[in-house]
Amino acid sequence: MKIAVVGAGAMGSLFGAMLAEAGNEVWLYDVWIGHVQTINQNGLSIEREGKKIKVHLKATLDSAQIGQADLVIIFVKSTQTQSAAETAQKIAGKDGTVMTLQNGMGNADIIADFITPERILAGTTSHGATMLGSGSIRHAGMGATTIGAWAQTEQGRQRARQFAEFFNQAGIETEAITDVRSVVWNKLLINVGINAITALTGISNGQILDLEITKELSCAAVKEAMSVARAQNVSVREDAVEHVFKVAEATAANRSSMGQDVDNRRQTEIGAINGFIVREAKQLGLDAPVNRALTALVETLQCHY
Repeated sequence: MKIAVVGAGAMGSLFGAMLAEAGNEVWLYDVWIGHVQTINQNGLSIEREGKKIKVHLKATLDSAQIGQADLVIIFVKSTQTQSAAETAQKIAGKDGTVMTLQNGMGNADIIADFITPERILAGTTSHGATMLGSGSIRHAGMGATTIGAWAQTEQGRQRARQFAEFFNQAGIETEAITDVRSVVWNKLLINVGINAITALTGISNGQILDLEITKELSCAAVKEAMSVARAQNVSVREDAVEHVFKVAEATAANRSSMGQDVDNRRQTEIGAINGFIVREAKQLGLDAPVNRALTALVETLQCHY
């Protein structure tokens, strides 16, 4: 299968490499010149469980070089989703599938402005990856991937099942589910409880658990988000707060993606995570003071890099 990955950061490079290792024709599209050049010249270096491997695949700065692809996976930051969707529209043509495994909310809706919803798959993944430098990533952790059709039609659900099977055959543990919005929301709750706090304080994920006052802050942010989800009739797990703490413990040494963005003085995805909760709460007539404060602080920080 011919696959294009739009956004060859750590996660985009990781999924591109795993699919290339399974024998697919994979193209990575990114704007980082050094990264693209290194991959084309030397392959993509992946550090995994103390060992390094090289995966050879194609990378480009010009999406027109890719031509038509059967599957386009979008892995850009949420702030770049619209531009990525325009690119995906050209690569996917009239029949190709577009998949988003991005953090945050609203990405699939933006993509739907360019791609018919029946051809959009959305989901989450528990794989972890860190960018080490141009042409080099660390596969920080393995986990399940969940996908589902953004359009609740039989055509969309069939497409989700087909690509879940395809991913499983490629060695990427994947499940196709019906209620993908619930899954995306449950992943959002994890990001709400971890990302902004770690970004603002410089701590690792696990250090959220060190102080009771930090745990209380995380808990309050997650509970506000749960209230918004339930007001929209979205089913989220009852033990969401406990689950956030378990994820923080399981990824204790990791620095969240938002934390890495702040460390590298990049724009964050705060608007699609805590900021999304604030906007949705306002529309529902609810208040989300903790998420509003976290959003304001991160936005202030990134404005004054």
